[in-house]
Parts: sequence; structure tokens; C-alpha cells
Amino acid sequence: MRQAGDRVSSIPAELKTKTGWRTSPHRPSLAESHGSVRVPASGVLRKALAFAGPGYMVAVGYMDPGNWATDIAGGSRFGYNLLSVILLSNLMAIVLQALALKLGIATGRDLAQACRDAYSRRVNFALWVICEIAIAACDLAEVLGSAIALNLLFHIPLLWGVIITSADVLLILVLQHKGVRYLEAVVIALVATIGICFAIEVALARPDFAAMAHGLIPTMSIVTEPARLYIAIGILGATVMPHNLYLHSSIVQTRAVLPDDKSKAEAIRYATFDSTLALSFAFFINAAILVLSAAAFHSSGHRSVAEIQDAYTLLSPLLGSAVASALFAIALLASGQNSTITGTLAGQIVMEGFLNIRLPPWLRRLVTRLLAIIPAIIAVALYGERGVASLIILSQVILSLQLSFAVVPLVIFTSQKAKMGPFVNGPLMQATAVLVTIAIIGFNAWLLVLTFRQSFT
Repeated sequence: MRQAGDRVSSIPAELKTKTGWRTSPHRPSLAESHGSVRVPASGVLRKALAFAGPGYMVAVGYMDPGNWATDIAGGSRFGYNLLSVILLSNLMAIVLQALALKLGIATGRDLAQACRDAYSRRVNFALWVICEIAIAACDLAEVLGSAIALNLLFHIPLLWGVIITSADVLLILVLQHKGVRYLEAVVIALVATIGICFAIEVALARPDFAAMAHGLIPTMSIVTEPARLYIAIGILGATVMPHNLYLHSSIVQTRAVLPDDKSKAEAIRYATFDSTLALSFAFFINAAILVLSAAAFHSSGHRSVAEIQDAYTLLSPLLGSAVASALFAIALLASGQNSTITGTLAGQIVMEGFLNIRLPPWLRRLVTRLLAIIPAIIAVALYGERGVASLIILSQVILSLQLSFAVVPLVIFTSQKAKMGPFVNGPLMQATAVLVTIAIIGFNAWLLVLTFRQSFT
């Protein structure tokens, strides 16, 4: 009898059932790590721990430097008002990531592989280009965030800081060679570092809890005022990232799950719990950044703070603690490094999934990293230290505009019984997924309308 630790890739042909996919199962996503984490045969806690990890790998993308720029700008300009946007964005993220992990576990395909199977070469190439633009925009924010943190902590020039961040490609190679659990452990440790730093920061800021509670309730001004809407969609783009959907559908397959429906259903439950818990923690981080900005800057009249460097400079004097600025920079560095690790993995997944290109691991990661570093170097050379925050916010709006191209295929695939079998979306999940998709497309369309309206008035 096959044990729970056996790899899915070794499933005999007679166990494979006819599916709604056009081709036979692809080569496993992230083949070097596929099915490498054993799942205990019994014990709820042991199983939960075995599935813990991928959710945090995804969650780091929801607390990256792009979030910092949008949350700082939103908090300083509008106080606690945009907390509702963070909450709604996070709820959308929980739904979409649940769909992504279900696709990966139920079908054995990541989202990029599913697109390659379902669409023509031209469509797939277009989707790949769009996804690469999204990853480049995301990595631009992450690389710049790490470089800014190095500059604040050690006075390293931004240009050199950008170059230094390229070393994370070596870290990924070493950790993944040791096993995916080592990579997950480093990511979780950095997430914990960010959480501790911001817990202290918020305690020092002494926020207005009544205003916080009111800020969790959406208001029409978010939609009707272009300035608020621009920041709100930046928050949406920084929170719900398109490449995270590709990443999650792949890394959940690192768990060794038997091919029967009962084992898959159990894996989906545990993976969904892991994802929801991790994204709830990400909500705390994002909310804490905006709350800190609202309490420290908006309340004191510093309502034009948008640069991360300005926030660093002002925090200690405004909060009356010398450690406030240092904690801020340490959390920023941990955030940037964490996000570049997962962004590089996402780049590998989409390149392999859409184009079926098989490159050596070191070369795949080097190409993905260069796609981020080159734009970052150009940006620093053109803008210098000032204006970088505006560029980061713009990158998050670009991310949001790309999001629909990942969400729509994901919702379509998980809604088709021929492809998903017993794991097809139920009526409630289907209605929720469609509503989230319409909201994302609607927000982005409205932003474009307001942008063009301003341009011609």
C-alpha cells in the first residue's frame, strides 16, 4: 500500500482518471521540491504542522515594501479611513488564495500550467508577458524597499543597496537545495520579525481605537474622491498580488498527498487553514502600518508623508522613542528580503508553466532577479532617493491593473466540474468568487475613467 509520504509524481497510470484537461498531467511544478514534504498518516496537529508554511510564503507578498508605501501614504493623508480597504482587500485575498491552492491540490497543475493547457499559444504568451510585468512591478517595490532599509540602517547608497539585494538569489539556491522546509522556516522567521517590530511601534504610537473601528467601515468618499481611490487601488494592488495566485497553486504541491479524493479534500482543508491564518497575520501587519502612519503623522499634522525615508526620520521624534525608527527600518529590510525570495520563485513558476521552458535552477532565478534589478537601477539613477515612494505606489497600481488577468482564469477553472471534479466551487464560493472578480475589474475600470477625466479637464 502506498504511504502518505510517497510522491504524487509516482502515481501509477491506472490510478489516473479522465479529466476535463486537454493534455495529460504536466511535469510537476517546482519539480525539485514537488511532493518532498511528508504528511503524517494521523494526528490533527501533526498534519496541520505538515501543511503549515505555503500560506506564509504567500503572505509575505501581502506585507512587502509596496504595502508600506501605499499604507504610509494612505494613513498620513486620510487617517484611519482606508483601513476598510485593507480589510476588504485581505478578505478578497483569502478567497482567491483558497481557490489557487484548491486548483493546485485537486488538479496537480499550477495556474500557469492550467492556462497553458486551456488556451492557445498566443493567449498564453500574452498572459505570460502580463504576469512578468506584474512580477517586475512587484520586485521593483521589493528591491527598492530593501535598498532603502540598507540605506537607513547602514547609510549604504541606494544604488549599491539595489545591487546587494541580488545576493538573495544565492540564498534561495542554498535553502531550496536543503529542502523547501528550510526556505519556509526562514520566511516565517522574517514574518515574525516584522510582526514584533510593528507590535512595538503601534504600542508606542497609542492610536485612537474608536477612529480605528470607524475606519473599518467603508465610506463612499473612497470611490468618489480620485486621490483616495488612487491610494485605495494601490492598497488593493499591494495586497492581492497576481503572481501570488500562481505561486500558491504551485507550492502547495510540495506536500506529498495521495491521489484519492479523500486525501485531496483533507489537504485542501489543512492548506486553506494555513493560508487563512497566514493572511490574517498579513492583515495585522498592513493595518499596523496604516495605523502607525495615521497615529504618528496624520494626527500630528504631517499629512504629506509618503516617502519611506521621511517616515523613518519622523517616527522617533514624534513617538518619543529612539528605537522607533530603527524598528521601522529593520522590519522594512525583513519585508523586502522576504518578498524577493517568493517573487523569484513565482518568476520560475510562471516561466515554466506558461512557456514550458526548462532552465537550470540557478539560471532561472538569475533571469528573474535581473528582471527586477535592472528597472530598479534605472529608477534610482533617474529619481535618486527622492520620488522613490511615488514610483513604488505606481508599481502597486500597475499590479492591481494586472490582477484581473490572473483572477478570471482562476475563477473559470475552479468553476468547471470537468476540470475540478468533486472539488468544483460550490454555489456560495462561486458567487463570492464572481463578486470579488467584478469588484476588482470595477475598481480598476473606475480608476482609469477618473484618470482620463482628470487628464482632459
